[in-house]
Amino acid sequence: MTSAITLAEALAAGPVVLDGGMSNQLESAGHDLGDELWSARLLAERPEAITEAHLAYYAAGADVAITSSYQATFEGFAGRGIGPERAAELLTLSVELARAAARRAQAERPLWVAASVGPYGAMLADGSEYRGRYGLSVDALERFHRPRLEVLAAAGPDVLALETVPDADEARALLRAVRGLGVPVWLSYSVAGDRTRAGQPLEEAFALAADADEVIAVGVNCCAPQDVEAAIGTAARTTGKPVVAYPNSGESWNARTRTWQGRSTFTQTQVRTWREAGARLIGGCCRVGPESIAGIARTLRG
Repeated sequence: MTSAITLAEALAAGPVVLDGGMSNQLESAGHDLGDELWSARLLAERPEAITEAHLAYYAAGADVAITSSYQATFEGFAGRGIGPERAAELLTLSVELARAAARRAQAERPLWVAASVGPYGAMLADGSEYRGRYGLSVDALERFHRPRLEVLAAAGPDVLALETVPDADEARALLRAVRGLGVPVWLSYSVAGDRTRAGQPLEEAFALAADADEVIAVGVNCCAPQDVEAAIGTAARTTGKPVVAYPNSGESWNARTRTWQGRSTFTQTQVRTWREAGARLIGGCCRVGPESIAGIARTLRG
């Protein structure tokens, strides 16, 4: 069923299970994502594949599905000859597909949809979302993000996921861009150790969200599992808000070869540690699939 309570209310009551990586689930189903639009390309070409990916995560025990709009931008679509009107339709479709999966899941528990808003670097498709520092001002980044935020908010998600943010300056822009949209958000940084990917101390980065009424959770994603526990403590201490945590599998992304390298270090023992450290919204990002999400669901509910 869709939710009769808000995600913020659920987080106040206890842990909530997030889904896992969209791209790895699509690739495991045989879809080629070797494209600058990444999974967003399938919004136009194979939307049913996205619904099936969401459904796999709901069936595994996820309470929240993150839409396939991470890399969906007006600029990115324009580079493929897709005009602004059609681009807006595809952004809206990303939310509708997740809603359709929630209905098909026929779950007895509440289900929510989070509209993914990736960083500026995701549109560049050159790995710069893992560096930040694009050479753009906060004002320019706000102008980039606001139009698609307006479209996604109008599509009616339960929350906007401002995710994989590598830079506190971009977080500042995003928090300005969501004002007045009437949809709650979570803010999630991509980190390396105790700093953002751009090198800012996490305490300073999280502090930007402390007084933002729109923000219902703050935390980290698309990072190594071993970087999560300390970040949870910093986020909770700095903001007083529920913490979101959904790291990668532990493998590393090679932007030059566009391949994952190394091995998974994601374990259910870590999930218990994150919950005990104060995380309330827990899932996985790149290379974390339905089997791992099922384990998270058992850990958090058991």
